[in-house]
Amino acid sequence: MKRALPLLALAAATPLAAQQAAPLQSRVEAELAKAAPGTRYGLVVTDAQGREIIAVNPDQRFIPASNTKIVTTAAALSTLTGFDRPDTAGGASVRIEGRDVVLSGHGDARLSSAADCTTNCLSQLADAVAAKTKRVRKVTGDASLFPDERWSSGMSWNNIPSPYGTALAALTLDDNELIATATPGQAGAAPGVAHLGYLTLDNRAVTVAAGGKTDLEVDRLPFSRTIRLTGTIAADAKPQKIRMGIDDPAHYAAWRLAMLLRERGVRVTGELQSRYRTPELSDDPRQRLAPMPPRATPPAPLAALTPPPLWEDLRTINKDSQNLHTELLLRRVGLAKGTGSVADGLVEVEAMFKAAGVPRTSWDFSDGSGMSTYNRIAPRGIVDRDRVRDIADRMIARLSIKTASRDKATGEIRSFPTANFDRIIQINLVGTFRCI
Repeated sequence: MKRALPLLALAAATPLAAQQAAPLQSRVEAELAKAAPGTRYGLVVTDAQGREIIAVNPDQRFIPASNTKIVTTAAALSTLTGFDRPDTAGGASVRIEGRDVVLSGHGDARLSSAADCTTNCLSQLADAVAAKTKRVRKVTGDASLFPDERWSSGMSWNNIPSPYGTALAALTLDDNELIATATPGQAGAAPGVAHLGYLTLDNRAVTVAAGGKTDLEVDRLPFSRTIRLTGTIAADAKPQKIRMGIDDPAHYAAWRLAMLLRERGVRVTGELQSRYRTPELSDDPRQRLAPMPPRATPPAPLAALTPPPLWEDLRTINKDSQNLHTELLLRRVGLAKGTGSVADGLVEVEAMFKAAGVPRTSWDFSDGSGMSTYNRIAPRGIVDRDRVRDIADRMIARLSIKTASRDKATGEIRSFPTANFDRIIQINLVGTFRCI
């Protein structure tokens, strides 16, 4: 997710003499005052010992945007275990009920139906069904492990058609994205568009003369399966990839499985269905009227996948700023002690901050990825050296020494997922967050 950062929290590499602090504070304030009217900054600079050198609106709260992913990652590492082992809990599975096929998701974000897939592949489940039978009736995508909260509170509706705001569910395939490829035609004609066929394409785009402007736009109403393509593509332009979000991930997964079954000679005679679980009061930990009952044992699968270690997905989340993966991680955090709801996940975030002594007034979150405009955090609440070091130590305790360790000289956590410099997330737990 790309969004302007209103929040700055920097860690200074070396301490400054006390007499320099005041002039530096004044110079920083003077520079920030040059911004356009209405611009608001939050800034905390500390030395290596955690002493504040500069503080500008340090206790005011700001929208953290994708820096929220750092918090979700920390909560996961504080709550879950086994990050360096194969993800046996998260993989999708398939079973046959009578003559029907049920594809179930368990929260993994990495299931793939790509032709070049080599691990965690939907084709492996299709092979298992094809080896068992050559005729099935219905194919159902089951995403009922988590309550149906496909979008978090506070996300702008116009993000829904995009890959940044695609729906999320316990059953997720291909990042819940569809990719189409637009190729220029003759000048004045519509471009050619290759896609899987899950969505209907209303192609209103136009090819313009060589050297002209290439600017394609995609639009879709929520829960509509018709995509409208508008704009222009130059006759000499390279093929353009168009990424689109999916509103019914479980249905898409069932549709894709049915396609793979047909390719393997399996006749599918029934309809394709999706299965979700309507949120209830029991999905909100603050409204539960009774203790959580034991989770029901799922039916035995015909075949199940084991994704790679979850640690690899943490790298994807923090290096690529992957919204969908982060939201599913928050649900899995919530499933540890609850039902997998957003509220259950945020309870664990609160417990992490509380254990580290971060004031409750310093933060507020409504999602795990930062797409929600309701999220807030204060610079001083998150930059305090002792608080963040406590969170870091508890995170390391959850990890194998092969995965992460603290440098004895600097206190730095090695191998923690760090974003590319052209992304907006960077974390370096030397005792504080850097460039938040």
